[in-house]
Amino acid sequence: MTFDEQAATMKRKEVAALLASHQQLFARNEELSRQLEWFKRQLFGSKSERRVVDADGRQLWLGEAEAQDGPASEASVTVAEHQRRRGKPAEETDEGGLRFDESVPVEEIRIPNPDLEGEAGAVVTEKVTYRLAQRPACYVLLKYIRPVVKRQDGTLSCPPAPASVLGKSLADVSLLACLAIDKFSYHLPLYRQHQRMKAAGVPAWPARR
Repeated sequence: MTFDEQAATMKRKEVAALLASHQQLFARNEELSRQLEWFKRQLFGSKSERRVVDADGRQLWLGEAEAQDGPASEASVTVAEHQRRRGKPAEETDEGGLRFDESVPVEEIRIPNPDLEGEAGAVVTEKVTYRLAQRPACYVLLKYIRPVVKRQDGTLSCPPAPASVLGKSLADVSLLACLAIDKFSYHLPLYRQHQRMKAAGVPAWPARR
């Protein structure tokens, strides 16, 4: 093979490699262009994901569609009229169907009527409004007072203290029940319950008396 033939063969190989690289770059460019258009639609597209294109099929940039459309038309559109029932104000609404049972305690708060002051009038009826309120958890220290009586024979008599669930523990059965319920039913750790007790005025267990 002559030198010219070898040079021609190498040139053909280089051209083939360049063509293959060009095809790969072209395919990569097309893929990146599709991804870029998709991201543009996600960021600037309408909610219905419809593309805004011009007459040539080219997607318009943000704000370009408004510039081509010109100023908005001032044509008026007639909207069908409708009527709504006007409800009672909140302070005049009587809650007939309550959404809690009778176990929830009810605290009555009576609001005085200024029209009854200094005038002779009679209450015709009453309107009731409910508000579901919350009170912080309270702890009560039960203080059992046991009188000591001296009998006629000189001996002293005193009724025994109520039995404790945990021997000489100062915790009442109600406190132990609430601790167990909060821990196992509501997944409240004991240290969080201790923090709540501290915030309610029980920083530590009282000394045994």
